[in-house]
Amino acid sequence: MRNIVSISLPKQLDEIIEKEVKTGRFASKSEFIRSLIRLWQDEKLAADIAEAEEDIAAGRFRELKSLKDLR
Repeated sequence: MRNIVSISLPKQLDEIIEKEVKTGRFASKSEFIRSLIRLWQDEKLAADIAEAEEDIAAGRFRELKSLKDLR
C-alpha cells in the first residue's frame, strides 16, 4: 500500500525534476523523488557502516556470546 505525500518545491527545483523526467530516465516526478530517497538511504547505510568500522578499529565494541547479550 502506498501513502500519498504532497510536497512544495520552488519552481527551479520543479523544472529540474521535470527536465529529468522528460529525458526518460524517470517515469514520473514521484519516481525521481523515490530514487533520491533510495540514494539517501544508501549513503546513510554506508556512513553507518563506516562509523561501525571505526568503532571496531578503535576497540569500541562488545563481543556478544549469545543472543541474550543483545538485551
